[in-house]
Amino acid sequence: MNLDLVDTLRSTGAVREFDPEPVADHVLARLLDTARFAPSGGNRQGWRVIVVEDAAARAALRDIYLSGWYEYLAMVSAGLVPWAPVTDREAEAAAIAGASRFAEAGAAAPGFAETLEGAPALLLVLADLSALAAVDRDLPRYTLAGGASIYPFVWSLLLAARAEGLAGVMTTMPVRREDEVRALFDIPETVAVASLIVLGRPLATPRRLKRAPVGSFAWVDRYEGTPLGGTEGAST
Repeated sequence: MNLDLVDTLRSTGAVREFDPEPVADHVLARLLDTARFAPSGGNRQGWRVIVVEDAAARAALRDIYLSGWYEYLAMVSAGLVPWAPVTDREAEAAAIAGASRFAEAGAAAPGFAETLEGAPALLLVLADLSALAAVDRDLPRYTLAGGASIYPFVWSLLLAARAEGLAGVMTTMPVRREDEVRALFDIPETVAVASLIVLGRPLATPRRLKRAPVGSFAWVDRYEGTPLGGTEGAST
């Protein structure tokens, strides 16, 4: 498919409903062959990818995903941003304590998370920690910079999927139980779990995404100063 770049950037949203047909290995290889041109610090290309095809591994990965997912739903229901570095930890703990009701609801009406093992393609994206220039490593706050060498690759993968008539979503939920994911896939301690990419042929593709206007997050000269362009602009 020949796609207009700007239109593709403005219309590539998260997709979680797919035709059940698996994505062939040669198609995944073609997507990765394009995504590998993503930028990374020092061009060290610290991403690693495991294509999860084994049925038992897929089921185990689903179970790992679900425990974090129900905690996520519980926190959202309580009005919290799940696992935000700046948050009310007591309110977070209280919300998580009620996660079982979301598990019960998921069992009664299975959705994307509960049926994850049947997704057309599951790609576990990892980060070789020795390849990341984490310039904020020693700061007294949550570290963020290392991801700049991994997540552009993930975004490139999702964009490449569009050119194949595919779509998907990036989720970081398996990171919540990283030790179990490491054990499941024989991942060494020097490699971190970055995300899980779910891909397939979409039942419907989002075409009009809603995002915050530029003036709500971009300012001139200082934080929350004059909005860039002097207006908050459109939100679509």
